[in-house]
Formats: sequence, C-alpha cells, structure tokens
Amino acid sequence: MENRILGLHHITAIAGNANRNLAFYTQVLGLRLVKKTVNFDDPTTYHFYFGNEEGTPGTILTFFPWERISKGTNGSGLATHIGYSVPKGSLEFWKNRLQEFHVDFEEGEIFGEKLISFQDPDGLQLQFIESSTADDRKPWVTDDIKDENGLKGFHNITLTLKNAAPTIKVLTDIFGYDLQKKEGDRYRFATNAIETANIVDIIENDEIQSGKNAAGTNHHVAFRVKDEEVLMEFREKVVAAGLNITTKIDRDYFYSLYFREPGGILFEIATDNPGFTVDEPLDELGTNLKLPKQHEPLRSRIEEVLPKLS
Repeated sequence: MENRILGLHHITAIAGNANRNLAFYTQVLGLRLVKKTVNFDDPTTYHFYFGNEEGTPGTILTFFPWERISKGTNGSGLATHIGYSVPKGSLEFWKNRLQEFHVDFEEGEIFGEKLISFQDPDGLQLQFIESSTADDRKPWVTDDIKDENGLKGFHNITLTLKNAAPTIKVLTDIFGYDLQKKEGDRYRFATNAIETANIVDIIENDEIQSGKNAAGTNHHVAFRVKDEEVLMEFREKVVAAGLNITTKIDRDYFYSLYFREPGGILFEIATDNPGFTVDEPLDELGTNLKLPKQHEPLRSRIEEVLPKLS
C-alpha cells in the first residue's frame, strides 16, 4: 500500500435507543457487532462498531446511541447518505427482507448502479447498491443472510453541500481523489489507491436546508491510511492547506486526526493499526464491554449506568 488515502475507514453516526440500534444492524441487516465500547468523552454512552468478521476498514459503521437525544435533520453540511455494496442480484432479497420488518424503501439508480434507499429506526439514510465494479470482500453471514446477499462493506458516502468547490479541493488536492462522473447536481469522486469503499459523492444544492446533527444523522466520516507515519504526513498536508486539525489521538483500535472540511463536515483520518483484535480474540469480538484505558477504573460505575442490552 502506498502513502495514500485508502478510501473510507469508518463512518460514525448518532442513534437514540441503544437496544433498537443494536437489533436493527445485527438482526435486520446482519452485520457483526465487532466492538462494544463507550464514547471516550461520555463513557455513560455506548459506542457500537458494526462490520464484517474482522472489522476490516471500509466495512465499519459506528454509533453513539444517546438515549434521550432529539431527532436530527439531514441536510446541507452533513454526510447525508451511506451506501453499502451488495452482491449483484441481491436487491430482491433485501426488498423482501425490509418489507418483512416493515421498513419502507425506494428503488432507484445512480450513475447506472441499481439501488434501494431506506432509513434506519432513527432516520439515518442508507442505500444498498449493486456496484458496477467487482467487490470480492467477504460479508459477515447469519442464519438468515448468507454470502450471496450479505453486505460487503461501504460503496460510497454522499456529502450534501451548498457550495462544493472548497470540499472538492480537499478531496482532490489533499486526499488524492479524482472526479469520475457528474450528473446534474451530483459529483462522483474516487481514489484508485484501493478498489472498494473508495467513492465519495457530492450533492451540490444551495437550496437544501442546513442539517441538524442529532439522532439519525452522521457524526463524521473517517478516511483510511496504512499507519501512523502516513497519518502524520497527511496532518502536514491539512495544515499546509490552512485548515485546523487535531493532534494525533489514540482511539485504542486506530490512531486518528480530526478536522472540519470547509463545508462543515467533520472528517477523520484513521489508521489500519492496531485493529479490533488488540484487546479480544477474533471469535469474541463484540461480546465483551471494552473500556478505554482511562475509564477502566470506573468500570463498575459505568456498567451500572449504561443501558442494559437485551
């Protein structure tokens, strides 16, 4: 792997009820709960990581489920749509499954790729897309959802902006993405550094209302790099572009930098190392409550106040 942005690392969103969130993503969509931990800044709130067997970068959707949070509003200045890659021919399966669980959906097509679009219980906008490019990632399988239908990982993330130009400059000049296509108010950018989870779509529309970041919206989008050395190279690039960026932060399973791109969306750059098996074996991922080191002395108190998971 080169010293480049390697597509998407993870996407983090905000939810309400923790049990409802957990049930939807594991039981309805068939993702693996890869890590059950807490918010670094608010350890009375869970941080769930959902993905494939190993929690491979490019498959991980994470949530902060704040129990009493208000409902957010999707709109300008947010990452508004999360696109998952699904196997060719599997959309019929997913339409039937969503109907079974009383989830409304719409059928559509973007840049020639068939998709269904729907919302999770909090209103987060999801899209299942039959990718036009090969995707050999192995999905997590369950009793109900097998290889031929399982979610392979991210296909794309869609950013909605009033003015796309400054954000495009970050994607192209700093992150190394190239414009692939444009239709109407939608741009598609991709990096050839990796073959999957490598697409960023931008919708530019100055008439769309500004979004409100709360339940049912995306908190931030994390882009992937190989290791800490590359991470810090990108920090220098962001600083040179005149943007404010954090120092390196240890998130236990990866190292991170955070900055707001000019359109207001929170971007993260995150490393592959050390990964999710650093504190529990592969076959036990997601089964134990793992706490950041600084919160471990408060374990009994934290366990007492966290919502009980059924």
